[in-house]
Order: sequence, then C-alpha cells, then structure tokens
Amino acid sequence: MAGEVFTRSFLFIYIILYSQYSITAQDTLPNLVPNSGFELFTNRIPKNWFNLGRDFTEALKYWSSPTGASPDAYGPDIKVPDNWANKGFGKVKPKTGKGMIGLTMYGCLGGKPHCREYAQIQLIEALVPGQRYQVEFWVRHLPRSYEINYLGVYFSNRFYDVQSDALLFFKPQVFSEYILHCDDYWEKVSGSFVSKNEADYIMIGNFMPDSLTHIRTVSEEPLGFAYYYFDDISVRKLHPIIPVPPKENDIQKANFEKGNIITLHYIYFETDKAELLPRSFEELDQLIGIMKENINLKIEIRGHTDSQGNESYNEKLSQERAKEVVEYLIESGIKDRRLTYSGYGSRQPIASNNNEKGRRQNRRVEIHVLEE
Repeated sequence: MAGEVFTRSFLFIYIILYSQYSITAQDTLPNLVPNSGFELFTNRIPKNWFNLGRDFTEALKYWSSPTGASPDAYGPDIKVPDNWANKGFGKVKPKTGKGMIGLTMYGCLGGKPHCREYAQIQLIEALVPGQRYQVEFWVRHLPRSYEINYLGVYFSNRFYDVQSDALLFFKPQVFSEYILHCDDYWEKVSGSFVSKNEADYIMIGNFMPDSLTHIRTVSEEPLGFAYYYFDDISVRKLHPIIPVPPKENDIQKANFEKGNIITLHYIYFETDKAELLPRSFEELDQLIGIMKENINLKIEIRGHTDSQGNESYNEKLSQERAKEVVEYLIESGIKDRRLTYSGYGSRQPIASNNNEKGRRQNRRVEIHVLEE
C-alpha cells in the first residue's frame, strides 16, 4: 500500500536549527524550489475551496498533492468559506508576498477525514549525491489546533500520485524535532543534510503516525487536529559545490546528423497539460546552445503520448506540447524558420502501453533533424 511506504533511499539525517544557529547558504546560490513562495496560481482556482487533492494540484502552479487529501492554498483570489473562516482559517497574512499554503498534520486517531496532507514539487535541478544542502521553510500555527513536532521535508526520486488520502511514512531529511508554538509569528525551520542519491522532488508534511507525533493542546476548545501554514520554501547548495555529473543521455552528446531522431529525456509538463515545468529549462537551454553554435541546424519537435484516453485528445495534447517547446526556443532567440513541430498522439509507441514504465517512455518529446 502506498501509504505504508518506508524508503531507505537516503541516510536518515536531520538537524533542526533555529535562526540563531542556522547555516546560511550564500545568496548567490539559487533556490532549487520553483514557486517557493506560493505566489503563482492558475486560472483553475476551485469555487468551493479545496475539497480534493486535485483541487490544490490544479490551482497552484507546479505544486501538487501527492494523495487524495486536500492541502489548502491561500491567495488574493481565494475566499475561505465562512464555516472554515469561523474556525480561524486564513486569518493570518503570508510570511512574504500574497500566497501561502496550509496542511493538516495530525488527527487520524480522532477520525478526521484528510487527517494528513502533503505538498510536493519537482526541483529545478536534481540533488547531487555527496552534496550538502541547506533547507529552510517558514511555518505558522493555526490557533485552537494542536501544536506538534515533525514538520519536515522529504526528498524523493519519484513523483507520488496516490488516489486515496493515504498516510505517507518516510524518513524526512530535515524536520522540526520540537513542538512548534507560533500562533502569533512565523517561525523558521532550517537544517542541512548530505544527499546520498539523486532526488527530483521535495515533499512537505508530517511523515510520522499520530502515535509517534508529540502534541500539545493550547485551547480549551481544541479543533481536534493539527494545522500549520507554510511559506518561503528554499533548498540551496552549501560550499564546497560538487559539479553536476554528466548524464549518459545528455543531449550535448547526441548526433545531430540529418534524419536522426533524438529524444529529449528531461522535458516535463504539468499532468494532462502543455505547460512546461521549470525542470525542463536545463535541457532546453542546452539545445538552444547547440542551435546557436550550429546556425544551419533546422529541427522538427515531435510530441508523443501514451495510449490512455481518447486518441484525438492525445494528438491535440502532443501537438500543443511540441508547440510549447518551439515557443520556448523562439523566445530564447532561435529563429522560427529553423523550427517546426508535430503531434503524433499515441501512434508511434516505443514501448508497451500495458504498464506504467512503458507508458512513461511513450510520453516523450523528440527532435527530428531536418538540416544540419
């Protein structure tokens, strides 16, 4: 069962350091978390607030709920329903900007639906094995809810999409060892760890069962669960910096001979959408560099999907994704006369569509070299 996953991908290392003890990453080192302050929204904000995990996933750019439970997003265009506002939800201002999120982190033993909520996002760059990272996030407690510890972050090499509101039990790399009391202010949780493996995703939540979570009741009329707001998530490298190891399928090693088909292995889109995820920019920027060095190079961008769903929909989606890649290249200075695009839907599979591994291979973007 997905909720019983207990991974050993990383050495269990945690350090909880408050601001006077935190290791400060240099400002020049980039934050690897896109939309780290929860400022970017789509035009699909739910009218009835956040009842399902997919409501959160559709509303907030790049972030998603890894389960069917429903994290809450707060922003200028989001109105908290009166029945929740009367309990105090959404009464605080974000740490910075106009956006933040809220997660239920305890309450399963009391029978609360969606008693454990999480938020996940793909990093801009995968973690480098052996590299030390500094993690920081800001939290604020919902008055009348329980105060708890174990607010933390877990780095994973896979994307989670569990349909139920299952609990996810992992060993977070950084978490709060102590119960956090911060009704009236934002408190920073920070720590560092050395990555033992590549990891593409960061997940926020409480990864301990209720029975192992420490709680404190601070109200005569407790809500029966724990709830915290989150803002300004950051993951930065600490010196010394370890170079990113070259990948076997690095596009810079590809043969751009006329007629060749080259697969772009690190292009990512939002689920069932054509919008590029920030992680895609690294490989696309490499392609831009190749095209600027080879001024006669002309290419066709080809989009492909797996066989799930309606074929006319798949063909349209694959074409829109290919077009999105071409538009990124044009916006980056590549002349449109050197570019074309096509969408093939599921008509050209390279693996079986009978299992997820094969379907993942079939969902791809390719380069067809037209002129070199």
